[in-house]
Amino acid sequence: MVSSNETSPVIGFILLGLSAHPKLEKTFFVLILLMYLVILLGNGVLILVTVLDSRLHTPMYFFLGNLSFLDICYTTSSVPLILDSFLTPRKTISFSACAVQMFLSFAMGATECVLLSVMAFDRYVAICNPLRYPVVMSTATSVPMAVSSWVAGSVTATVQTSLAMRLPFCGDNIIDHFTCEILAVLKLACADISVNVISMGVANVIFLGVPVLFISFSYVFIIATILRIPSAEGRRKAFSTCSAHLTVVVIFYGTILFMYGKPKSKDPLGADKQDLADKLISLFYGVVTPMLNPIIYSLRNKDVKAAVRSMVFQKRFPQ
Repeated sequence: MVSSNETSPVIGFILLGLSAHPKLEKTFFVLILLMYLVILLGNGVLILVTVLDSRLHTPMYFFLGNLSFLDICYTTSSVPLILDSFLTPRKTISFSACAVQMFLSFAMGATECVLLSVMAFDRYVAICNPLRYPVVMSTATSVPMAVSSWVAGSVTATVQTSLAMRLPFCGDNIIDHFTCEILAVLKLACADISVNVISMGVANVIFLGVPVLFISFSYVFIIATILRIPSAEGRRKAFSTCSAHLTVVVIFYGTILFMYGKPKSKDPLGADKQDLADKLISLFYGVVTPMLNPIIYSLRNKDVKAAVRSMVFQKRFPQ
């Protein structure tokens, strides 16, 4: 007989998803699939117009193209797995595939945090120092800033993923989530995770706390500058150049803070409902937000709308 204290190492995981709520699975499969298609179409169109339309060859739209590509990568790293979990009651995933999915989702999330702060700096320079904008936000500056965002996200994802996957996993291998979400995976480790908790705390300060403070200070100066503009039309035009970015920031960080900042229930029945709520909120964060980004930028930006109309017109009536 094998001792009860002896456990075999885990070589894979089982993703529960919404298997405890089968009635919701078909509904959410259709909704998530439709939203994923909108994400691919909307962000794909934004990337095309920012590349093909010479009027959009500015730092602002260069960063917007990066954000659209980031949203496509982020959702592609998790949505196919989520859709598959709706079709398979007990979706299995190998240890290595879980590590790759965890890395990609963490890297994309951290990169977006940095990229949004870079976009806030771009708007700060454009509104508060418009005469210096061509010099400060030149190609020699904007490209390294975008690259640094991707590098920073990849580095922290490498650290967090390697720390998580080096842990011993034994016994229970069921992840109560749609994907290999790092917090859900750490719950299964049969070892001390204090190093992981500390490293994630440091990462949260760097990639959540610092960007939020930086964006907040940037918009304090931006709003103060806009209020000093004498004409109402000038104030409206100035604010319209950053309103889309501000809306995206509020939705992105608001969802994160709501997801991780709300109190946990101690009642078992309440905890079950909370687990379901956490999963649905993670869906909103991982799917709805990337879907809203191109909609927000296309609806609130005259240049993007004009570029899209021009691209459609040229396809219909080629010269």
